[in-house]
Amino acid sequence: MADYQDRPATTTIIEKRGGGGTMVAVLLLVVVVAIAAFFLISSQSRKDSAVESAATQVGQAASDVGDAAKDAAGAAKGE
Repeated sequence: MADYQDRPATTTIIEKRGGGGTMVAVLLLVVVVAIAAFFLISSQSRKDSAVESAATQVGQAASDVGDAAKDAAGAAKGE
C-alpha cells in the first residue's frame, strides 16, 4: 500500500467526441435517396402506362382503318 501513496498525481483527460451528428446525416441521406428513387420509379411507370395506352389506341385505329378499307374495297367491287 505504500507504493500507491508514493506515486505522483496524474491527470487523465477524457475527450468526448460527437458521433451522433454523422449518423443522423447518413440516415437523412438514405431517406432522401429512397424518396427520390420512389418518385423516379413512379414517374417511369406512368410513362410506360401512357406509352402502352397510346400503342393500344394506335393499334385500334389501324384496325379500324383496315376494316374501312375492306368495306370500301367490297363496295367498289359491288358486293
